[in-house]
Amino acid sequence: MDSTVTPDKNKTPTQPRRSRRIRIIGTIVAIVAMGGLGWLAWHLVHQQPQGAPGGARGQGAGGPGAGRGGPGGGRGAPATTVGVGKAERADIPIVLDALGTVTPAAVATVRPQIGGVLQKILFTEGQLVKQGQVLATIDPRPAQMALLQATGQRQRDEAQLETAKVTLGRYQTLLQQDSIARQDVDTQAALVKQLQGAVTTDKAAEGIAQINLGYTQVRAPIAGRVGLRTVDIGNLVASSDANGIAVITQQSPIDVEFAVPQDHLPAIQGRINANATLPATALDRTRTRELAQGRFMALDNQVDTQTGTVKAKARFGNEASALFPNQFVNVRLQVNVIKNAITVPVTALRHGAGGDYVYVLDPQTHTVALTNVKRGEEDAERVEITSGLKGGETVITEGADRLKDGAKVTLPGDRPARGPGGQAGAAGAQGQAGQDGAQRQHRRRQQQEGAAQ
Repeated sequence: MDSTVTPDKNKTPTQPRRSRRIRIIGTIVAIVAMGGLGWLAWHLVHQQPQGAPGGARGQGAGGPGAGRGGPGGGRGAPATTVGVGKAERADIPIVLDALGTVTPAAVATVRPQIGGVLQKILFTEGQLVKQGQVLATIDPRPAQMALLQATGQRQRDEAQLETAKVTLGRYQTLLQQDSIARQDVDTQAALVKQLQGAVTTDKAAEGIAQINLGYTQVRAPIAGRVGLRTVDIGNLVASSDANGIAVITQQSPIDVEFAVPQDHLPAIQGRINANATLPATALDRTRTRELAQGRFMALDNQVDTQTGTVKAKARFGNEASALFPNQFVNVRLQVNVIKNAITVPVTALRHGAGGDYVYVLDPQTHTVALTNVKRGEEDAERVEITSGLKGGETVITEGADRLKDGAKVTLPGDRPARGPGGQAGAAGAQGQAGQDGAQRQHRRRQQQEGAAQ
């Protein structure tokens, strides 16, 4: 059986014809895309000058950087907005900042002066006490008995002294009558002197016993704040105890010790020799909150060779108890004050290759002039100008890094200038952006149709 299949001659092959059609469509799409790109390039080159004669064309001829070669310096460049300040006459304080440690003016350890059992504690830990205030009591009975014993001994010796004196008087009368030997009179006179010495010793012993009885009341040696107590009621205490009962620190007034660089010594010593008062301010660690006001007290007598500084001390009233012993604070010592100095804000002073300078504003033309100056002392906000300014000038404080000598500026309160082509340029830019977006969408649609085919 012959199973050979003969091809159907009536059918026409469709595969070559479909491939030829795809190639033709692809060629047409490529030609259209090239034409669209060419039209877009011509449109971008020729339409911008026509649509924005006052915008892009003007910026290309005299934009930022043209003419003077820098920002804010070209003749056609837009003016830079700046901040301004005044060159004014003011007093400039010469201050010295240092890190200091709060030290109490006096520290005393409360110790009993006699031994005994602690009966009462009459203070609260952390309490402010006065000098002489009773803080604790010790069992007074041994001291009372010692006082009675000393008193009795004195009274006995005083009685013996009186008896000896009476006997001496009789002996002296008999001696005048030549009825007694002189040796007996002299012996009796020596006995009277011996008993007088014994009475004096007894009085001293009685006084010591009286003092010891007073020591049974433990009093505050200085005024200040009491710390934590180190012993409880019922314990045996003595004057040899190292820790005592508590520690008192004097907090009003209080001192702050700090280091002064040796370069500042001549100025400080000159003010001290002139009997001037140097104000001192204690600030917290962030230098934002003032803790207390005081004055300079004294300098140490030698320079530390390792640090090149000298220890100094300032005293503060500390009425509000804002300073605490061993606290770290920032000290600001006012050494002197420069009166009626020409000053400018610190942000107005700049430094260049030729030295320090400021930009001075001409209020009529709104242009700036670079002016060389010499700086002096300064504080946190203003700096002294020793030469270059006369006072009253307006100086640039913000935006000076974008300026050149003779540049035109705009102040924050001025209205922005509107040129004749400003609105047209903006409209042209918006129209151009819309046309570019339409062209991109058209090309995207053509690519999607070609891929689908």
